Amino acid sequence: MMDISVLISSVEGPGGLFDFGGTLPLVAIQFIILMIILNILLYTPLLTIITERNDFILNNLAKASDLLAKANELTAQYEQKLTRVRKEAQLEIINSQKIHKEILEIELNISQKYIDNLLDDITKDFLNEKNKVLNSLDNEIIMLSWSLMHNIINW
Repeated sequence: MMDISVLISSVEGPGGLFDFGGTLPLVAIQFIILMIILNILLYTPLLTIITERNDFILNNLAKASDLLAKANELTAQYEQKLTRVRKEAQLEIINSQKIHKEILEIELNISQKYIDNLLDDITKDFLNEKNKVLNSLDNEIIMLSWSLMHNIINW
């Protein structure tokens, strides 16, 4: 038995592997028509969708970049405000401490003056009482001395 591939390859004449007859232009026209149909039905809508998707992505990226820039700007503004508010709060705390210290010093001075005045009054009263007691003792000593002298003289 003979091999089929040998029989096919042994065919000579028209219709061989490189026969450029009337079918080659027909196949070329069919190929071009198929390419046009595929381009119209498949590739053009697909390219349109891909282009729209790319535009959509680019627009969203641009919007995201704008939002990120605005967010960074707002963050910087809020950080500046926060820094300013912290400084103001520290100044208020320092001022409040100064005011409280001054009030405390004033109250201490008032209390000290009150205590000094009270001590002066008590000392004056004590000296007055001392003088009264000494005067009364002097009077009594004088009276006793007179009495004693009188008794001595009478004795």
